[in-house]
Amino acid sequence: MKKRVVIVGMGFGGIRAARALAGHGHELLLVDRNNYHLFQPLLYQVATAALEQESIAHSARALVRHWPGARFQLSEVTGFDLDKRLVLTERGALAYDYLVVGAGSITNFFGMQSVERNAFDLKQLSDGEALRNQILRSFEEAVAELDPVRRKGLMTFVIVGGGPTGVEFAGALIELIHFVLAKDYPELSFKDARVVLVEAANAILGAMPAKLSGYALDKLSDMEVEVRLNARVVDAGPESVILSDGTVIPCHTLVWSAGVKATPLAAALNGASSNAGGRVRVAPDLTLPGHPEVYVIGDMAHLEHDGQALPMVAPVAMQMGEYAGRAILAREKGEELPPFRYRDKGSMATIGRNAAVATAFGMNLRGYLAWLVWLLLHLYYLIGFRNRIVVMLNWAWYYWFHERQVRLITWTKERRRTPPAPP
Repeated sequence: MKKRVVIVGMGFGGIRAARALAGHGHELLLVDRNNYHLFQPLLYQVATAALEQESIAHSARALVRHWPGARFQLSEVTGFDLDKRLVLTERGALAYDYLVVGAGSITNFFGMQSVERNAFDLKQLSDGEALRNQILRSFEEAVAELDPVRRKGLMTFVIVGGGPTGVEFAGALIELIHFVLAKDYPELSFKDARVVLVEAANAILGAMPAKLSGYALDKLSDMEVEVRLNARVVDAGPESVILSDGTVIPCHTLVWSAGVKATPLAAALNGASSNAGGRVRVAPDLTLPGHPEVYVIGDMAHLEHDGQALPMVAPVAMQMGEYAGRAILAREKGEELPPFRYRDKGSMATIGRNAAVATAFGMNLRGYLAWLVWLLLHLYYLIGFRNRIVVMLNWAWYYWFHERQVRLITWTKERRRTPPAPP
């Protein structure tokens, strides 16, 4: 019997679920507030002028038209009526027989409102463009700034979080400054430019083996990134960042990559229990307790293996999405899959040109080989043949010429207008 499956979220998990279900005679409806799938692991390269934002996004409708029985709806999901099996959206209610929810995560500022007001993050496509504008505009303002202290603050960038995103962004930013912007702005003294990476733990890339973490730390230090371990940001303003030990760093650009939490939509799953990160606790088969027709996947789902919660990363979301799709098909055949089990294939992070760290299948790689593996895997998982070609050409251009073409400021600060006097 034909069933209707609604998939909320066009992230890594949602796409994998749709692929597993397509062509099996069921009606698929994919709902997202954006009309594209974003390849988030490369968003930091948009922010550092290495890639155009269009090259890491792919049209949702272009994907769906290749999946039999599937269609896409651009809409904001506002809630759920689980008893009536309805997804509530700004365009009205959507009925379902099965529901797969993979709406992802948002940045976690841990309740620090001053940091949230003043920090940039990298979760949405627009975030990459906004951060690139901020970086380039800071150097434009530094050229015209007469106060040397403020000029140095404009050329100082603080990145919070020593995980893969923070490390990759720090390496890309320092290369942009040294190899590209130093030539664009001969008026500036680049000994004043600083990239500061702040990590609360005693090591960066803490999930990796100590040798790889140490290699990354040494490499960043050689690239002149200032790494501050055992340090926390406790306050921030438009022109300064304050650390837990009282250190004040004058800077105009703060980038936050120190944590994520489930999207607020997770709270709309009525009666669902959640942990401190707002994630929804799911059964071993990824269903919502009490509602076996609802699957929660990706960053929204809280599931423990061997006493540890699964990390909020893309590989987990992809495997969960694939499992949810196969589980629905199995149930329609009167079969049952064994509980979901995540297969950890390893992790990796690039530090800069010819330098990366990777751990996979018991092997630890670093340097050029790890960097090459990182390049090939990211090209492989990037969706869209055109996107792969564009990204590969951009990387090749930068590798050979140390030049980044996307140095565009696409917005200007609004001028404050004085209202006209009344007649």
